[in-house]
Amino acid sequence: MLPSQNITQSVVEFIENIQFSDLSPEAISIASRCMLDTFGLYITGSTEESVQILIADARANGGRPDAALLAGNGDKVPAGLAARILGTAGHAQDWDDTQVRHDPAHAYGMLTHPSVPPLSAALVVAQYLGNVSGKELMLAFQTGFEVECKISEWMLPDHYRRGHHSSGTVGTFGACAAAAKLLGLRGEKLAHAIGIAASFAAGVRCNFGTMTKPLHVGRAAENGVTAALLAQRGFTADPESLDGRWGFMQVLGGGHSPEKKKVGLGHPLTIVSPGVSIKPYPSGILTHQAMDALLELVVEHDIQPQDVKRIKFYAASNILEPIRYTLAINHLQAKFSMQALLAMIVLRRRAGPQEFVTAFVGGQAMQSMQQRVETIHDPEIEAMGYEWIRSRLVLEMADGRVLEKQADKRYRGGPSKPMSNAEVEEKFMVCTAGMLTPAQQKTLISDIWSICSIDNCTHLLDILGKVEAQAQQVRLIQK
Repeated sequence: MLPSQNITQSVVEFIENIQFSDLSPEAISIASRCMLDTFGLYITGSTEESVQILIADARANGGRPDAALLAGNGDKVPAGLAARILGTAGHAQDWDDTQVRHDPAHAYGMLTHPSVPPLSAALVVAQYLGNVSGKELMLAFQTGFEVECKISEWMLPDHYRRGHHSSGTVGTFGACAAAAKLLGLRGEKLAHAIGIAASFAAGVRCNFGTMTKPLHVGRAAENGVTAALLAQRGFTADPESLDGRWGFMQVLGGGHSPEKKKVGLGHPLTIVSPGVSIKPYPSGILTHQAMDALLELVVEHDIQPQDVKRIKFYAASNILEPIRYTLAINHLQAKFSMQALLAMIVLRRRAGPQEFVTAFVGGQAMQSMQQRVETIHDPEIEAMGYEWIRSRLVLEMADGRVLEKQADKRYRGGPSKPMSNAEVEEKFMVCTAGMLTPAQQKTLISDIWSICSIDNCTHLLDILGKVEAQAQQVRLIQK
């Protein structure tokens, strides 16, 4: 069956028709990895001040006890609020997975962080419904993941270049699709849910490096859940909201690619091809290749901080525009500062949770090293296109040596150099250290690897709701 030329109708038909049997063993395996990775990020993200403010706000507002409140010590809140907090926590450290694409015409930043919006929505709606199997959760998650990625892929890159944050805007549709799948929406009600989501979708790039950047993803999860629940109650919207002159694609992105649209949804599922990358560093994916390249130089030549006179970083606008802070003064800005990220590698030979602490970023050693890093726009790299993340490093040493390295476009964590399952587990353990007991860590890892055999998965959100005491201890250490 050929896909409909109407984008909204194609999305509706896909959500209605996809079944668990359509998910290949490879798709289930990759999705389980993404789930485990995201659960770790929910837990470590609960320590962030932004998430704690949202938790306090949710408690102040109260409401119907639909779903467990992340780090809420067993408290429950309305579904939308639960999804907002879960989604914000999942993206709070900018460590969540990233959609992949190798199209020269595409802006890399246009692609989304695909797991957090649909998984957050699916977990919350599963608990709202009260009896959802692991297979149903997996199907809802993959439904939202595919809808989110394909909309992102079909849109013209002008969406991102105008300043929209795709994980917030397009992520709303992923969350809506996941929620709608579990709620059983079909036909007109499903189209209306998508229409409501189209008007909810928001997020602007000026807020990168602030608390509001992860809130974009939290709102995507919240708005997707809210859109699906409103449509279930009979709330209406334009049933063709992704199409036409005033539709989402045209208004927010200047249109879409008809050639890409012809491929349709699920042929193949994006999670399998071109795939998804799981991040080794809690910073923008555009920075990882250069960080690894510098780490290789530092280790190979046993470079000490005092050996470095200057670091010159050459890249195109697809990196230099979003990674915009020239001198980071806190841990949020550091995630979007090549100066800060490269300085971490020189000073600590790593860039993990221990480095993304404001006391370290604002300290004398980091401030001094950042001032030795210069970012330079390279027209030759710009002319190569944006289907890969390209950059190169030139190190000027205090003893007069000059070291150069091209960043490997086959970045660590991406489909061409994926993390092993053991490495994904190790990242989960790092994220949950001090937050879960070893027994809890082991149980959660086991449950997620075997998710499709679980009769009722609603207990997974309860686990996330009971980390408040541990979160308090971690926050005290971080201060």
